[in-house]
Amino acid sequence: MTGPSKFDFRPWLFWDHATEEDRRAQEVHLAGLREVIGLDAAGKVFISPLAAVHTDRLRMGDFCYIAAHAYVTDDVSMGSDCTVNPYAVVRGKVSLGDAVRIGAHTSLLGFNHSTAPDQPVFRQPITSRGIRVGDDVWIGSNVVVLDGVTIGDHAVIGAGSVVTKDVPAWAMMAGNPARPLRDRRHPRPSTTSGDGLEGRLGAFAERAREQAGEVLARCWTGERYVDRPGARPAARAWADAVEIADLLLGGPPPTPAREEIVAFLRDRQDPATGLVPEIGAPGSPEAADGGRPELEGITAYHVLSVGYALDLLGARFEHPIAAVSDLAPEDLLATLDGLDWARNAWTAGSWVDAFGTGLYRNLSDFGVRGANLETLYGWLLTRCRQAHGMWGEPDGDAGWLQVVNGYYRLTRGTFAQFGLPLPYPERAVDTVLAQSRDPRYFGPDTGNACNVLDVIHPLWLTGRQTLHRRAEGEAWARDQLGRALGGWQDGAGLSFALTVGPGETRTPGLQGTEMWLAIIWLLSDYLGLSDTLGYRPRGVHRPEPAIHLPV
Repeated sequence: MTGPSKFDFRPWLFWDHATEEDRRAQEVHLAGLREVIGLDAAGKVFISPLAAVHTDRLRMGDFCYIAAHAYVTDDVSMGSDCTVNPYAVVRGKVSLGDAVRIGAHTSLLGFNHSTAPDQPVFRQPITSRGIRVGDDVWIGSNVVVLDGVTIGDHAVIGAGSVVTKDVPAWAMMAGNPARPLRDRRHPRPSTTSGDGLEGRLGAFAERAREQAGEVLARCWTGERYVDRPGARPAARAWADAVEIADLLLGGPPPTPAREEIVAFLRDRQDPATGLVPEIGAPGSPEAADGGRPELEGITAYHVLSVGYALDLLGARFEHPIAAVSDLAPEDLLATLDGLDWARNAWTAGSWVDAFGTGLYRNLSDFGVRGANLETLYGWLLTRCRQAHGMWGEPDGDAGWLQVVNGYYRLTRGTFAQFGLPLPYPERAVDTVLAQSRDPRYFGPDTGNACNVLDVIHPLWLTGRQTLHRRAEGEAWARDQLGRALGGWQDGAGLSFALTVGPGETRTPGLQGTEMWLAIIWLLSDYLGLSDTLGYRPRGVHRPEPAIHLPV
Protein backbone atom coordinates (compact mmCIF):
# COMPACT_ATOMS: atom_id res chain seq x y z
CA MET A 1 0.00 0.00 0.00
CA THR A 2 1.58 3.29 -1.11
CA GLY A 3 -0.88 5.72 0.46
CA PRO A 4 -4.17 5.94 2.30
CA SER A 5 -6.52 3.16 1.35
CA LYS A 6 -10.06 2.17 2.18
CA PHE A 7 -8.64 -0.24 4.77
CA ASP A 8 -7.10 2.58 6.83
CA PHE A 9 -10.54 3.95 7.58
CA ARG A 10 -12.57 0.74 7.12
CA PRO A 11 -10.25 -1.94 8.48
CA TRP A 12 -13.06 -4.46 8.88
CA LEU A 13 -12.91 -4.93 5.09
CA PHE A 14 -9.26 -5.97 5.07
CA TRP A 15 -9.55 -9.71 5.64
CA ASP A 16 -12.18 -10.24 2.93
CA HIS A 17 -11.13 -7.68 0.33
CA ALA A 18 -7.37 -7.11 0.58
CA THR A 19 -5.26 -8.06 -2.42
CA GLU A 20 -2.03 -10.02 -2.13
CA GLU A 21 -0.15 -6.75 -2.49
CA ASP A 22 -2.20 -5.22 0.35
CA ARG A 23 -1.46 -8.22 2.55
CA ARG A 24 2.29 -8.14 1.86
CA ALA A 25 2.42 -4.44 2.65
CA GLN A 26 0.59 -4.99 5.93
CA GLU A 27 2.99 -7.83 6.88
CA VAL A 28 5.97 -5.54 6.26
CA HIS A 29 4.34 -2.85 8.43
CA LEU A 30 3.63 -5.33 11.25
CA ALA A 31 7.17 -6.72 11.09
CA GLY A 32 8.52 -3.24 11.64
CA LEU A 33 6.22 -2.68 14.58
CA ARG A 34 7.26 -5.95 16.20
CA GLU A 35 10.80 -4.65 16.37
CA VAL A 36 9.94 -1.14 17.57
CA ILE A 37 6.87 -1.28 19.87
CA GLY A 38 6.87 -4.76 21.36
CA LEU A 39 3.96 -5.97 19.24
CA ASP A 40 2.67 -9.42 20.14
CA ALA A 41 0.07 -10.19 17.49
CA ALA A 42 -0.81 -13.79 16.81
CA GLY A 43 -3.25 -14.58 14.01
CA LYS A 44 -4.94 -12.00 11.79
CA VAL A 45 -4.58 -8.34 12.83
CA PHE A 46 -4.53 -5.00 11.04
CA ILE A 47 -2.78 -1.78 12.09
CA SER A 48 -3.11 1.19 9.78
CA PRO A 49 0.18 2.81 8.79
CA LEU A 50 -1.60 6.10 9.50
CA ALA A 51 -2.13 5.19 13.18
CA ALA A 52 0.30 6.59 15.78
CA VAL A 53 1.23 3.45 17.71
CA HIS A 54 4.03 4.02 20.23
CA THR A 55 3.59 1.37 22.91
CA ASP A 56 5.94 -0.30 25.34
CA ARG A 57 3.86 -3.43 24.85
CA LEU A 58 0.95 -4.13 22.54
CA ARG A 59 -0.83 -7.47 22.51
CA MET A 60 -3.51 -8.07 19.87
CA GLY A 61 -5.69 -11.17 19.55
CA ASP A 62 -7.16 -12.59 16.35
CA PHE A 63 -9.14 -10.23 14.09
CA CYS A 64 -8.21 -7.04 15.96
CA TYR A 65 -7.57 -3.76 14.19
CA ILE A 66 -6.31 -0.21 14.85
CA ALA A 67 -7.63 2.27 12.30
CA ALA A 68 -6.16 5.42 10.78
CA HIS A 69 -5.19 8.32 13.07
CA ALA A 70 -5.76 6.34 16.25
CA TYR A 71 -3.24 7.18 18.98
CA VAL A 72 -2.11 4.16 21.04
CA THR A 73 0.65 4.30 23.66
CA ASP A 74 2.08 2.62 26.76
CA ASP A 75 0.79 -0.86 27.73
CA VAL A 76 -2.24 -2.11 25.81
CA SER A 77 -3.68 -5.62 25.70
CA MET A 78 -6.52 -6.61 23.37
CA GLY A 79 -8.37 -9.93 23.26
CA SER A 80 -9.78 -11.25 20.00
CA ASP A 81 -12.17 -9.27 17.74
CA CYS A 82 -11.32 -5.87 19.26
CA THR A 83 -11.56 -2.70 17.18
CA VAL A 84 -9.99 0.73 17.69
CA ASN A 85 -11.67 3.03 15.18
CA PRO A 86 -10.37 6.20 13.49
CA TYR A 87 -9.10 9.01 15.75
CA ALA A 88 -9.57 6.97 18.93
CA VAL A 89 -7.05 7.35 21.77
CA VAL A 90 -5.95 4.39 23.90
CA ARG A 91 -3.22 5.37 26.38
CA GLY A 92 -1.79 4.15 29.67
CA LYS A 93 -2.37 0.67 31.01
CA VAL A 94 -5.45 -0.59 29.16
CA SER A 95 -6.74 -4.16 29.06
CA LEU A 96 -9.55 -5.13 26.65
CA GLY A 97 -11.38 -8.46 26.71
CA ASP A 98 -12.81 -10.16 23.64
CA ALA A 99 -15.12 -8.40 21.16
CA VAL A 100 -14.62 -4.84 22.41
CA ARG A 101 -15.71 -2.06 20.05
CA ILE A 102 -14.20 1.41 20.54
CA GLY A 103 -15.89 4.13 18.50
CA ALA A 104 -14.27 6.94 16.54
CA HIS A 105 -12.87 9.90 18.52
CA THR A 106 -13.19 7.99 21.81
CA SER A 107 -10.47 8.22 24.48
CA LEU A 108 -9.47 5.53 26.98
CA LEU A 109 -7.06 7.33 29.30
CA GLY A 110 -5.42 4.84 31.63
CA PHE A 111 -3.28 7.42 33.43
CA ASN A 112 -3.64 10.71 35.29
CA HIS A 113 -1.69 13.68 36.57
CA SER A 114 -1.31 14.36 40.27
CA THR A 115 -2.68 17.74 41.37
CA ALA A 116 -0.82 18.67 44.56
CA PRO A 117 -0.47 22.46 44.87
CA ASP A 118 3.30 22.42 45.48
CA GLN A 119 4.23 22.51 41.78
CA PRO A 120 2.68 23.09 38.35
CA VAL A 121 0.52 20.30 36.97
CA PHE A 122 2.91 19.60 34.08
CA ARG A 123 5.64 18.78 36.61
CA GLN A 124 3.42 16.48 38.67
CA PRO A 125 4.12 12.74 38.64
CA ILE A 126 1.95 10.55 36.42
CA THR A 127 -0.17 7.89 38.10
CA SER A 128 -1.85 4.90 36.45
CA ARG A 129 -4.39 2.52 37.93
CA GLY A 130 -5.34 1.32 34.48
CA ILE A 131 -8.58 0.68 32.59
CA ARG A 132 -10.10 -2.80 32.35
CA VAL A 133 -12.81 -3.60 29.81
CA GLY A 134 -14.63 -6.95 29.82
CA ASP A 135 -15.93 -9.05 26.93
CA ASP A 136 -18.60 -8.00 24.41
CA VAL A 137 -18.47 -4.27 25.18
CA TRP A 138 -19.50 -1.48 22.83
CA ILE A 139 -18.06 1.96 23.57
CA GLY A 140 -19.65 4.56 21.28
CA SER A 141 -18.05 7.53 19.55
CA ASN A 142 -16.70 10.56 21.45
CA VAL A 143 -16.68 8.72 24.78
CA VAL A 144 -14.07 9.47 27.47
CA VAL A 145 -13.14 6.69 29.92
CA LEU A 146 -10.98 7.84 32.83
CA ASP A 147 -8.20 6.05 34.67
CA GLY A 148 -9.18 3.43 37.24
CA VAL A 149 -12.47 2.47 35.58
CA THR A 150 -13.55 -1.13 35.06
CA ILE A 151 -16.27 -1.80 32.46
CA GLY A 152 -18.10 -5.07 32.97
CA ASP A 153 -18.95 -7.70 30.36
CA HIS A 154 -21.70 -6.96 27.80
CA ALA A 155 -21.93 -3.25 28.68
CA VAL A 156 -22.83 -0.51 26.20
CA ILE A 157 -21.55 3.07 26.61
CA GLY A 158 -23.56 5.69 24.70
CA ALA A 159 -21.90 8.22 22.41
CA GLY A 160 -20.51 11.32 24.12
CA SER A 161 -20.45 9.80 27.61
CA VAL A 162 -17.80 10.53 30.23
CA VAL A 163 -17.16 7.39 32.29
CA THR A 164 -15.73 8.21 35.72
CA LYS A 165 -16.84 5.15 37.73
CA ASP A 166 -17.01 1.39 37.26
CA VAL A 167 -19.69 0.10 34.91
CA PRO A 168 -21.69 -3.00 35.91
CA ALA A 169 -21.98 -5.96 33.55
CA TRP A 170 -24.89 -5.69 31.09
CA ALA A 171 -25.34 -1.97 31.84
CA MET A 172 -26.38 0.53 29.21
CA MET A 173 -24.74 3.82 30.22
CA ALA A 174 -24.90 7.39 28.93
CA GLY A 175 -24.32 10.95 30.02
CA ASN A 176 -21.70 13.16 31.64
CA PRO A 177 -20.94 11.67 34.05
CA ALA A 178 -22.21 8.37 32.63
CA ARG A 179 -25.05 6.73 34.55
CA PRO A 180 -26.92 3.45 34.08
CA LEU A 181 -29.98 3.65 31.85
CA ARG A 182 -31.04 0.04 32.07
CA ASP A 183 -29.88 -3.57 32.03
CA ARG A 184 -29.54 -4.89 28.47
CA ARG A 185 -31.39 -8.03 29.53
CA HIS A 186 -34.45 -6.05 30.64
CA PRO A 187 -36.20 -4.06 27.89
CA ARG A 188 -37.29 -0.58 28.90
CA PRO A 189 -41.04 0.14 28.82
CA SER A 190 -42.10 2.63 26.17
CA THR A 191 -42.00 6.26 27.32
CA THR A 192 -43.86 7.66 24.35
CA SER A 193 -47.13 5.78 24.60
CA GLY A 194 -49.57 4.58 27.22
CA ASP A 195 -49.34 7.06 30.10
CA GLY A 196 -47.86 9.87 27.94
CA LEU A 197 -45.31 10.62 30.65
CA GLU A 198 -42.93 12.63 28.47
CA GLY A 199 -45.70 14.94 27.34
CA ARG A 200 -46.88 15.42 30.91
CA LEU A 201 -43.35 16.24 32.05
CA GLY A 202 -42.92 18.87 29.38
CA ALA A 203 -46.30 20.44 30.13
CA PHE A 204 -45.57 20.46 33.88
CA ALA A 205 -42.21 22.20 33.43
CA GLU A 206 -43.66 24.82 31.10
CA ARG A 207 -46.49 25.53 33.50
CA ALA A 208 -44.10 25.81 36.46
CA ARG A 209 -41.78 28.21 34.62
CA GLU A 210 -44.68 30.42 33.52
CA GLN A 211 -45.96 30.69 37.11
CA ALA A 212 -42.65 30.80 39.00
CA GLY A 213 -42.77 34.56 39.49
CA GLU A 214 -46.30 34.35 40.86
CA VAL A 215 -45.35 31.52 43.24
CA LEU A 216 -42.45 33.56 44.64
CA ALA A 217 -44.45 36.78 44.89
CA ARG A 218 -47.15 34.94 46.87
CA CYS A 219 -44.59 34.22 49.61
CA TRP A 220 -42.91 37.67 49.68
CA THR A 221 -44.37 39.87 52.40
CA GLY A 222 -42.71 43.04 51.19
CA GLU A 223 -39.93 42.59 53.74
CA ARG A 224 -39.07 38.91 53.77
CA TYR A 225 -39.87 35.47 52.38
CA VAL A 226 -42.17 33.10 54.26
CA ASP A 227 -42.92 29.51 53.35
CA ARG A 228 -46.59 30.28 52.62
CA PRO A 229 -48.90 33.20 53.31
CA GLY A 230 -49.37 33.65 57.04
CA ALA A 231 -46.40 31.47 58.03
CA ARG A 232 -43.78 32.60 60.54
CA PRO A 233 -40.57 34.14 59.18
CA ALA A 234 -37.95 31.48 58.46
CA ALA A 235 -34.44 31.55 56.99
CA ARG A 236 -35.13 28.44 54.94
CA ALA A 237 -37.87 30.24 53.03
CA TRP A 238 -35.24 32.58 51.58
CA ALA A 239 -33.08 29.63 50.54
CA ASP A 240 -36.06 27.82 49.01
CA ALA A 241 -36.95 30.94 47.03
CA VAL A 242 -33.40 31.10 45.67
CA GLU A 243 -33.50 27.42 44.64
CA ILE A 244 -36.90 27.74 42.92
CA ALA A 245 -35.82 30.83 41.01
CA ASP A 246 -32.59 29.14 39.91
CA LEU A 247 -34.47 26.06 38.68
CA LEU A 248 -37.32 27.78 36.87
CA LEU A 249 -36.05 31.29 36.08
CA GLY A 250 -32.34 30.61 35.65
CA GLY A 251 -31.26 33.26 38.16
CA PRO A 252 -32.03 34.88 41.52
CA PRO A 253 -35.56 35.73 42.64
CA PRO A 254 -36.98 38.89 41.04
CA THR A 255 -37.47 40.45 44.51
CA PRO A 256 -35.52 41.73 46.37
CA ALA A 257 -32.22 42.51 44.63
CA ARG A 258 -29.62 39.74 44.61
CA GLU A 259 -27.28 41.80 46.83
CA GLU A 260 -30.00 42.15 49.47
CA ILE A 261 -30.64 38.41 49.55
CA VAL A 262 -26.90 37.69 49.85
CA ALA A 263 -26.54 40.21 52.67
CA PHE A 264 -29.54 38.79 54.56
CA LEU A 265 -28.28 35.21 54.35
CA ARG A 266 -24.66 36.02 55.22
CA ASP A 267 -25.63 38.25 58.14
CA ARG A 268 -27.51 35.34 59.72
CA GLN A 269 -24.32 33.35 60.33
CA ASP A 270 -23.04 33.21 63.91
CA PRO A 271 -19.32 34.16 63.69
CA ALA A 272 -18.28 31.97 66.61
CA THR A 273 -19.80 28.67 65.44
CA GLY A 274 -20.32 29.36 61.74
CA LEU A 275 -23.91 28.09 62.08
CA VAL A 276 -27.09 29.81 60.89
CA PRO A 277 -29.78 29.81 63.59
CA GLU A 278 -33.45 30.36 62.90
CA ILE A 279 -34.78 33.91 62.91
CA GLY A 280 -35.11 34.99 66.55
CA ALA A 281 -33.33 31.90 67.94
CA PRO A 282 -30.19 32.06 70.16
CA GLY A 283 -27.25 33.31 68.14
CA SER A 284 -29.41 35.08 65.56
CA PRO A 285 -29.09 38.84 64.90
CA GLU A 286 -32.51 39.36 66.52
CA ALA A 287 -31.72 37.50 69.75
CA ALA A 288 -30.53 39.49 72.75
CA ASP A 289 -29.50 36.63 75.03
CA GLY A 290 -26.09 36.04 73.44
CA GLY A 291 -26.59 32.28 73.24
CA ARG A 292 -24.85 30.03 70.76
CA PRO A 293 -26.60 27.83 68.19
CA GLU A 294 -26.08 24.07 68.15
CA LEU A 295 -25.64 21.71 65.18
CA GLU A 296 -29.16 20.30 65.38
CA GLY A 297 -32.64 20.69 63.92
CA ILE A 298 -33.26 23.53 61.49
CA THR A 299 -29.93 25.12 62.40
CA ALA A 300 -28.18 22.00 61.08
CA TYR A 301 -30.27 22.08 57.91
CA HIS A 302 -29.28 25.69 57.28
CA VAL A 303 -25.71 24.51 56.70
CA LEU A 304 -27.19 22.88 53.58
CA SER A 305 -29.96 25.24 52.50
CA VAL A 306 -28.32 28.60 53.20
CA GLY A 307 -24.89 27.43 52.05
CA TYR A 308 -26.16 26.19 48.69
CA ALA A 309 -28.39 29.24 48.24
CA LEU A 310 -25.31 31.43 48.58
CA ASP A 311 -23.58 29.23 46.00
CA LEU A 312 -26.41 29.82 43.55
CA LEU A 313 -26.12 33.56 44.16
CA GLY A 314 -22.37 33.53 43.49
CA ALA A 315 -21.47 34.09 47.15
CA ARG A 316 -20.40 32.06 50.19
CA PHE A 317 -20.49 32.08 53.98
CA GLU A 318 -18.39 34.76 55.64
CA HIS A 319 -17.02 32.40 58.29
CA PRO A 320 -15.94 28.72 58.34
CA ILE A 321 -18.22 26.23 60.11
CA ALA A 322 -16.27 26.15 63.36
CA ALA A 323 -18.81 23.77 64.92
CA VAL A 324 -17.41 21.19 62.49
CA SER A 325 -13.73 22.11 62.24
CA ASP A 326 -13.20 22.60 65.99
CA LEU A 327 -14.61 19.22 67.00
CA ALA A 328 -11.75 16.88 67.96
CA PRO A 329 -11.73 13.51 66.14
CA GLU A 330 -12.28 11.59 69.36
CA ASP A 331 -15.27 13.81 70.17
CA LEU A 332 -16.64 13.27 66.66
CA LEU A 333 -16.46 9.50 67.18
CA ALA A 334 -18.20 9.80 70.54
CA THR A 335 -20.92 11.98 69.01
CA LEU A 336 -21.53 9.55 66.15
CA ASP A 337 -21.71 6.62 68.54
CA GLY A 338 -24.08 8.57 70.77
CA LEU A 339 -26.65 9.33 68.05
CA ASP A 340 -29.88 7.36 68.35
CA TRP A 341 -29.40 4.99 65.42
CA ALA A 342 -31.71 2.39 66.96
CA ARG A 343 -34.90 4.48 67.22
CA ASN A 344 -34.26 7.74 65.35
CA ALA A 345 -31.98 6.99 62.41
CA TRP A 346 -33.42 9.91 60.40
CA THR A 347 -32.28 12.48 62.97
CA ALA A 348 -28.91 10.72 63.22
CA GLY A 349 -28.53 10.72 59.44
CA SER A 350 -29.52 14.39 59.21
CA TRP A 351 -26.78 15.27 61.72
CA VAL A 352 -24.22 13.43 59.58
CA ASP A 353 -25.55 15.24 56.49
CA ALA A 354 -25.04 18.64 58.13
CA PHE A 355 -21.62 17.69 59.51
CA GLY A 356 -20.46 16.37 56.12
CA THR A 357 -21.73 19.52 54.41
CA GLY A 358 -19.87 21.62 56.96
CA LEU A 359 -16.70 19.71 56.09
CA TYR A 360 -17.35 20.40 52.40
CA ARG A 361 -17.95 24.11 53.05
CA ASN A 362 -14.77 24.48 55.07
CA LEU A 363 -12.69 22.63 52.50
CA SER A 364 -14.20 24.21 49.39
CA ASP A 365 -14.66 27.79 50.59
CA PHE A 366 -11.88 28.22 53.14
CA GLY A 367 -9.30 25.48 52.44
CA VAL A 368 -9.82 24.02 55.94
CA ARG A 369 -9.53 20.23 56.01
CA GLY A 370 -8.40 18.80 59.35
CA ALA A 371 -8.68 15.16 60.39
CA ASN A 372 -12.46 14.91 60.67
CA LEU A 373 -13.02 14.03 57.02
CA GLU A 374 -11.11 10.76 57.37
CA THR A 375 -12.55 10.17 60.84
CA LEU A 376 -16.10 10.51 59.55
CA TYR A 377 -15.62 8.20 56.57
CA GLY A 378 -13.79 5.65 58.69
CA TRP A 379 -16.73 5.53 61.09
CA LEU A 380 -19.29 5.30 58.28
CA LEU A 381 -17.53 2.47 56.47
CA THR A 382 -17.02 0.40 59.60
CA ARG A 383 -20.55 0.93 60.96
CA CYS A 384 -22.56 0.28 57.80
CA ARG A 385 -24.59 -2.93 58.20
CA GLN A 386 -23.57 -5.49 55.58
CA ALA A 387 -26.94 -7.24 55.88
CA HIS A 388 -28.98 -4.29 54.59
CA GLY A 389 -26.41 -1.68 53.48
CA MET A 390 -27.58 1.02 55.91
CA TRP A 391 -27.01 2.53 59.31
CA GLY A 392 -29.44 1.72 62.11
CA GLU A 393 -32.07 -1.00 62.41
CA PRO A 394 -35.83 -1.12 61.68
CA ASP A 395 -38.35 -1.09 64.50
CA GLY A 396 -41.73 -2.69 64.96
CA ASP A 397 -43.67 0.57 64.74
CA ALA A 398 -42.20 2.46 61.78
CA GLY A 399 -40.58 -0.41 59.88
CA TRP A 400 -37.76 0.78 57.61
CA LEU A 401 -38.93 4.41 57.55
CA GLN A 402 -36.36 5.88 59.94
CA VAL A 403 -33.50 3.83 58.50
CA VAL A 404 -34.19 4.60 54.84
CA ASN A 405 -34.91 8.27 55.47
CA GLY A 406 -31.74 8.54 57.52
CA TYR A 407 -29.82 6.77 54.74
CA TYR A 408 -30.86 9.46 52.28
CA ARG A 409 -29.71 12.31 54.51
CA LEU A 410 -26.47 10.60 55.51
CA THR A 411 -25.42 9.60 51.99
CA ARG A 412 -26.47 12.94 50.48
CA GLY A 413 -24.03 14.87 52.67
CA THR A 414 -21.18 12.37 52.46
CA PHE A 415 -20.87 9.79 49.67
CA ALA A 416 -22.93 11.73 47.12
CA GLN A 417 -21.53 15.15 48.00
CA PHE A 418 -17.91 13.96 47.88
CA GLY A 419 -18.27 11.63 44.88
CA LEU A 420 -17.41 8.40 46.72
CA PRO A 421 -18.90 4.94 46.04
CA LEU A 422 -21.49 3.56 48.43
CA PRO A 423 -20.83 0.44 50.46
CA TYR A 424 -23.07 -2.57 49.73
CA PRO A 425 -25.26 -0.85 47.08
CA GLU A 426 -27.23 -4.01 46.18
CA ARG A 427 -28.24 -4.57 49.79
CA ALA A 428 -29.25 -0.91 50.06
CA VAL A 429 -31.47 -1.29 46.99
CA ASP A 430 -33.20 -4.28 48.62
CA THR A 431 -33.88 -2.24 51.76
CA VAL A 432 -35.10 0.86 49.91
CA LEU A 433 -37.47 -1.21 47.77
CA ALA A 434 -38.84 -2.87 50.91
CA GLN A 435 -39.62 0.60 52.30
CA SER A 436 -41.16 1.69 48.98
CA ARG A 437 -43.78 -1.07 49.29
CA ASP A 438 -44.95 -0.03 52.78
CA PRO A 439 -48.61 1.10 52.31
CA ARG A 440 -48.43 3.28 55.42
CA TYR A 441 -46.19 5.69 53.51
CA PHE A 442 -46.95 5.00 49.85
CA GLY A 443 -50.62 4.08 49.71
CA PRO A 444 -53.16 5.82 47.45
CA ASP A 445 -54.12 8.26 50.21
CA THR A 446 -50.67 8.77 51.75
CA GLY A 447 -47.31 10.22 50.79
CA ASN A 448 -45.26 13.34 51.28
CA ALA A 449 -42.16 14.95 49.83
CA CYS A 450 -39.77 13.59 52.47
CA ASN A 451 -40.82 9.98 52.08
CA VAL A 452 -40.70 10.03 48.27
CA LEU A 453 -37.37 11.89 48.21
CA ASP A 454 -35.89 9.51 50.76
CA VAL A 455 -36.62 6.58 48.44
CA ILE A 456 -35.87 8.01 45.00
CA HIS A 457 -32.55 9.61 45.90
CA PRO A 458 -31.10 6.32 47.25
CA LEU A 459 -32.45 4.45 44.20
CA TRP A 460 -30.97 7.08 41.91
CA LEU A 461 -27.65 7.14 43.78
CA THR A 462 -27.20 3.37 44.05
CA GLY A 463 -28.28 3.16 40.41
CA ARG A 464 -25.00 4.81 39.46
CA GLN A 465 -23.21 1.70 40.78
CA THR A 466 -25.59 -1.18 40.16
CA LEU A 467 -28.60 -2.20 38.07
CA HIS A 468 -29.81 -4.54 40.81
CA ARG A 469 -33.66 -4.77 40.66
CA ARG A 470 -33.77 -1.76 38.37
CA ALA A 471 -37.06 -2.73 36.74
CA GLU A 472 -38.81 -2.72 40.15
CA GLY A 473 -37.36 0.66 41.00
CA GLU A 474 -38.44 2.13 37.67
CA ALA A 475 -41.99 0.84 38.08
CA TRP A 476 -42.21 2.54 41.49
CA ALA A 477 -40.69 5.74 40.10
CA ARG A 478 -43.24 5.90 37.27
CA ASP A 479 -46.13 5.59 39.73
CA GLN A 480 -44.76 8.31 41.99
CA LEU A 481 -43.97 10.60 39.09
CA GLY A 482 -47.50 10.30 37.76
CA ARG A 483 -48.87 11.33 41.15
CA ALA A 484 -46.41 14.19 41.64
CA LEU A 485 -47.13 15.79 38.27
CA GLY A 486 -50.76 16.22 39.26
CA GLY A 487 -49.94 18.18 42.42
CA TRP A 488 -49.20 21.63 40.96
CA GLN A 489 -51.67 24.32 42.03
CA ASP A 490 -51.84 27.37 39.80
CA GLY A 491 -50.09 30.41 41.18
CA ALA A 492 -49.14 28.60 44.38
CA GLY A 493 -46.87 25.67 43.48
CA LEU A 494 -46.75 22.36 45.34
CA SER A 495 -47.61 21.31 48.89
CA PHE A 496 -45.43 19.10 51.06
CA ALA A 497 -48.06 16.33 51.23
CA LEU A 498 -49.33 14.52 48.16
CA THR A 499 -52.88 14.36 49.45
CA VAL A 500 -55.37 17.24 49.25
CA GLY A 501 -57.18 18.82 52.16
CA PRO A 502 -56.70 21.39 54.95
CA GLY A 503 -53.56 21.82 57.05
CA GLU A 504 -50.10 23.26 56.69
CA THR A 505 -48.57 20.27 54.90
CA ARG A 506 -51.35 20.33 52.27
CA THR A 507 -50.98 24.07 51.61
CA PRO A 508 -48.66 24.94 48.70
CA GLY A 509 -45.50 26.71 49.80
CA LEU A 510 -41.85 27.29 48.99
CA GLN A 511 -40.58 24.19 50.82
CA GLY A 512 -43.01 21.84 49.10
CA THR A 513 -42.37 23.44 45.71
CA GLU A 514 -38.59 23.32 46.05
CA MET A 515 -38.58 19.71 47.24
CA TRP A 516 -41.02 18.40 44.63
CA LEU A 517 -39.23 20.13 41.76
CA ALA A 518 -36.08 18.25 42.79
CA ILE A 519 -37.99 14.99 43.38
CA ILE A 520 -39.64 15.19 39.96
CA TRP A 521 -36.21 15.68 38.39
CA LEU A 522 -34.78 12.66 40.27
CA LEU A 523 -37.73 10.45 39.35
CA SER A 524 -37.46 11.57 35.73
CA ASP A 525 -33.70 11.11 35.58
CA TYR A 526 -33.99 7.62 37.05
CA LEU A 527 -36.33 6.85 34.16
CA GLY A 528 -34.08 8.57 31.60
CA LEU A 529 -36.58 11.39 30.99
CA SER A 530 -35.10 14.39 32.83
CA ASP A 531 -34.06 16.23 29.66
CA THR A 532 -37.76 16.80 29.00
CA LEU A 533 -37.99 19.08 32.04
CA GLY A 534 -35.40 21.59 30.87
CA TYR A 535 -34.05 22.18 34.39
CA ARG A 536 -31.47 20.49 36.61
CA PRO A 537 -31.02 21.00 40.38
CA ARG A 538 -27.85 22.85 41.35
CA GLY A 539 -28.34 23.35 45.08
CA VAL A 540 -29.12 20.98 47.96
CA HIS A 541 -30.39 18.31 45.55
CA ARG A 542 -27.70 18.70 42.89
CA PRO A 543 -26.95 15.37 41.18
CA GLU A 544 -23.21 15.96 40.69
CA PRO A 545 -20.77 15.72 43.59
CA ALA A 546 -19.95 19.13 45.03
CA ILE A 547 -16.32 18.07 45.36
CA HIS A 548 -14.34 14.93 44.55
CA LEU A 549 -12.14 13.06 47.01
CA PRO A 550 -9.21 12.67 47.25
CA VAL A 551 -8.39 16.38 47.17
